[in-house]
Amino acid sequence: MKNLLIIGMGRFGHHLCNNLIKLDNNVTIVDKEEANVTDMMYKVGNVQIGDCTIPKVVKSLNLEKFDIVFVCIGTSFQNSLEVTSLIKEMGAKYVISKANRDVQAKFLLKNGADEVIYPDRDLAFNLAKRCSTNHVFDYMELTEDYSLYEIEPLADWLGKTIKEVGIRQNYSITIIGIRNEEGTDVLPSAEYRFNNKDHLIVIGRQNDIEPMLGN
Repeated sequence: MKNLLIIGMGRFGHHLCNNLIKLDNNVTIVDKEEANVTDMMYKVGNVQIGDCTIPKVVKSLNLEKFDIVFVCIGTSFQNSLEVTSLIKEMGAKYVISKANRDVQAKFLLKNGADEVIYPDRDLAFNLAKRCSTNHVFDYMELTEDYSLYEIEPLADWLGKTIKEVGIRQNYSITIIGIRNEEGTDVLPSAEYRFNNKDHLIVIGRQNDIEPMLGN
């Protein structure tokens, strides 16, 4: 369990908060508008109402106790930038800030953000990737070169073992999990035999995976 702080409870902040709670994290939320946090008061560990561009408010949060601080302010980039800079200056260990454009990300990274996310852009890209690629259930880009895919087995893999297919030798990918109606098999044995109900969670270079999928 991690101690996490979310500053800014708009739509993205709400979705993030609900998912972090489901994963058994201890979440504190802050927003300058009470109406934005009332529906979450009985779900999270702590709720604060205050403007985090004000140093006194930020100091009261005891930032050093949080593993990660998320800055999810979407209505004003100026406020997001000020808050990012201030919380880092006042002791936040790791800051993840939300951006809508590359130019915003550059300013955030120069002013205290350890990481920047683009929720709308990333969602649109992942959806486009999933819908444009055969056999793909889910997709996540890890770096410029490497990605994580959830795919179905290729037709000529069915009935064969991982070893018989030669996943690493012939396709240069690694299967890190197999999900089916029986559950999830993490790091499956080389003797695992593929069937048509499997969802394979694979990692590899995009340049290796996409040709394999016929794209």
